[in-house]
Amino acid sequence: MFSPLADLMQPCGPVLDDAAAGFTFETVAEAAQIEDWTDLLETARPALEPIVSASPYLSGLMRRSPQRLYETLSAAPEARLKTILQATEAITERALSAEAIDAEAAKRTLRQLKADTHLLTALADLGEVWKLDHVTAALTRFADAVTQAALAVAVREERDKKRLLPTPADDERGILPGLFVLAMGKHGAGELNYSSDIDITFFCEMERLPLADGVEPQGLTDRIARRVSNILSDRTADGYVFRVDLRLRPDPSSTPTVVSVPFALNYYETVGQNWERAAFIKARACAGDMVEAKEFMQSLSPFIWRRSLDYPAIADVQSIKRQIHVHKADERLYAAGANLKLGAGGIREIEFFAQTQQLILGGRDPSLRSRRTTDALDALRKAGHLAPAVSKELKQCYGRLRDWEHRVQMLNDEQTHTLPENDTDRLKVGVMAGFSNLSRFDLAVSRTLRTVNSHYGELFSDGENLSSSFGSLVFTGVEDDPETLKTLERMGFDDPHDVAATVRSWHHGRIPATRTERGRELFTRLVPRLLEALNETGTPSIAFKRFAAFFSGLTAGVQIQSLFLANHRLFKMVVEIMGFSPRLAILLARHPTVFDAMLDAGFFDPLGEELDSLVQDEVDRVPADLESVMNALRRVGREQQFRIGMQIINARLTTEAAGAAYARLADACITHLAPLSLADVARQAGDLGGQVAVVALGKLGSQEMTARSDLDLMTIYLPDDPSEVSTIKGWASETYFARFTQRLISALSAPTHEGLLYEIDMKLRPTGAKGPVAVSLAALENYYTKGADTWEFQALTRARVVWATSVDFADLVKLKVETILRGQRDRATTAQDVLDMRALMEKERPAKGFWDFKLSVGGQVDAEFAAQYLQLIHASSGGPLRVGTLAALQAFSRTGLASADDLECLATAWRVQQALAQLMRVSLEQDHDPTHEPEAFQGKLARAIHTRRLDTLEKKLRDIRKRARQAFETIIDPDGV
Repeated sequence: MFSPLADLMQPCGPVLDDAAAGFTFETVAEAAQIEDWTDLLETARPALEPIVSASPYLSGLMRRSPQRLYETLSAAPEARLKTILQATEAITERALSAEAIDAEAAKRTLRQLKADTHLLTALADLGEVWKLDHVTAALTRFADAVTQAALAVAVREERDKKRLLPTPADDERGILPGLFVLAMGKHGAGELNYSSDIDITFFCEMERLPLADGVEPQGLTDRIARRVSNILSDRTADGYVFRVDLRLRPDPSSTPTVVSVPFALNYYETVGQNWERAAFIKARACAGDMVEAKEFMQSLSPFIWRRSLDYPAIADVQSIKRQIHVHKADERLYAAGANLKLGAGGIREIEFFAQTQQLILGGRDPSLRSRRTTDALDALRKAGHLAPAVSKELKQCYGRLRDWEHRVQMLNDEQTHTLPENDTDRLKVGVMAGFSNLSRFDLAVSRTLRTVNSHYGELFSDGENLSSSFGSLVFTGVEDDPETLKTLERMGFDDPHDVAATVRSWHHGRIPATRTERGRELFTRLVPRLLEALNETGTPSIAFKRFAAFFSGLTAGVQIQSLFLANHRLFKMVVEIMGFSPRLAILLARHPTVFDAMLDAGFFDPLGEELDSLVQDEVDRVPADLESVMNALRRVGREQQFRIGMQIINARLTTEAAGAAYARLADACITHLAPLSLADVARQAGDLGGQVAVVALGKLGSQEMTARSDLDLMTIYLPDDPSEVSTIKGWASETYFARFTQRLISALSAPTHEGLLYEIDMKLRPTGAKGPVAVSLAALENYYTKGADTWEFQALTRARVVWATSVDFADLVKLKVETILRGQRDRATTAQDVLDMRALMEKERPAKGFWDFKLSVGGQVDAEFAAQYLQLIHASSGGPLRVGTLAALQAFSRTGLASADDLECLATAWRVQQALAQLMRVSLEQDHDPTHEPEAFQGKLARAIHTRRLDTLEKKLRDIRKRARQAFETIIDPDGV
């Protein structure tokens, strides 16, 4: 590159200038006040000037210390490096000696030695006196020496404070027995770049520490490690030595700074990940107790190098490569702005190219276990795993990329890997790399990136695609991958850092679903699909939080993750739930076992009689006592409510079928709990005899339930001898059956450790909340004959017997209810009563807003009241009686007892709004305004009534309601015929 400089250094390399900072060779000579320097600097001028102006950092090193420049240029580079290392080692020796040591002075000296090293390596690198391997080795040797020195100073401080006992100077276990430091990453591999930080990890066999009495080992070792980090990384007036990263230790967010050896070995054996195996390929002891470090690395070898890998493990290793994929619209395969390390065709692709194959093949072939990237490529070639031409090209590209990376970092001593976008700044890098022409430099960069990316793309090309069309999705390591953050941002996540951190924590096995090796391997394959699916919901951030709550709550993850991977459609539906169904998402998060129902092959089959058998099967699995059955019903109830909800969301159930399914499930629960509740009362008071029935009213009675419907119930009893007041143990029939009713209500509604089942409403019984909770058949007949209001007869049109002590009594109750309903009524009076009741509701219980499907003018109540009114006025002449609103309206349309057009308007209004209510109530915890919900949910709501947009839905609904109210007023007309 700069042969004059190479000649000057004998054999060393260039120095740089910054004219803007006031640097000139004459200024250096004047500052030194040594006449001999003038000739040296004048000789160096031709070699130095093209580069000096490019690097403010290097010119600053020279300007601030002319002595450093002189010593660098006047000594052979190897000799200069040896002097620097000896000066560093002298700090270590001083700290371990009996002499006093000034820690602050040691920090200053280490920073000055770092500047010496940086100037030396830059000149040797730019002058091509040292090749890449020599430069990185020099930086690594210095990093080892300063780490050892910092550790010695930190240990000396603890000894001076009497927390550590002295150890022999010649102790084979070094500075502090038991404690050792591993160099990781490029530091461990001997491949440090020019402005690299150092990844070091501290481990300790605590029992070996020479502690003073009463000293707690963990606190002491953590204090030493933090002190080492501070000595090296604190910025002072003299700069810093190295930025220190301590996060490559096991699970850094939840472990102390220094990890005990037993804990570390157990961690890697149980939850260690493949990316951690890859990291340990480069691991090397660099300071501390080398004996303990060697034993630790030997113990860890089976974790790093596995002799055999099954397919899932190989796929997981391969995923380290496949998750790196650059977004097609922003591929940086050209020079301007290219990330030489992390971008497409960058250094990381070459490193992963080698490491992934090392992990798969190195367990059986020790020759493939090299720490250094170029050595690993050579070993793969020699073993026949890599074509010679590919190995040669990748090594050449690696050398060029590392050279350019160094020159970018030499500009300002910044830990950057990105070529400047600006042409002028990029040309400075090109000049330092030996290019006088920017276009030639850009072409060389582009060709290199494309060559690397081409070979990288061919690696495992026949494997499963784990990349994303949006860009890279890399969650290995302990810090955010810049390209991955950009990908997550493109995907629409509000907080990419939080998403990345959460996914990494799952990779660390911090939740049950990923605690096993198999679970983590499956999760690796699932991640890109998950993030893509979350993006498709339109609300990725909200959906991710809900999925996180669900996924974290799973007690195990292998079966469910396997299911997700095998059934993409099912997985997508679950993710959609997270996007626009917070109610089901919360249900899944609180009760992850609900998801087990989805493992049933018939999960999406039409719902009908099988609900009864599913409930029966669950009840049959537990003892036949009330408490056990209560819990069983809560479990199966959750599962089947979830199943019904999923079928609603996926349009597998019609509006009527959904309401009937919810009602059938409730019927089954009542059918199992009622006889047990009665038996429980009989155990307490004895068997009074008689008959009792449970009658459903409201939405349960009409089989029009939604996800949040409560149960309107009434119990009707008949003593054995209706002419006498039956008693047992002082309990009259009314008390006895009241206790049964209360026990049944409790069985249906009381919270247990399995949660809630239903809310119960008994207000629709005769006399409402003021009357007895159980009503005798005679009292029922008497009440409706003499004192009931029209609205109570309306409610009775929905009465349906769910359970009775005998079929005969069930038939008798049905007969009594029908007899009451078929009584003679005045049409005008009934019409006026119905209208008055509707007006009262509009006054005292007005609609909560436009999206109140029940109470809005033209809402469901209008259709229900019209159907009930028609039944009441025509029942005495044999008109149809139907518990369901639609069934009643359709029956009257067939009989011609009301206008078919008006009935169709009402039926349409009821059906449309029931469909919307079903979807909203299965999806949302409350009936919120859907205009405040995500667009994905709005679209789902609109499609439920065959529209595309919410504003179109609103217009359509306004028109439907307007026509429904007109039909309501036409049918219920006191003055009509």
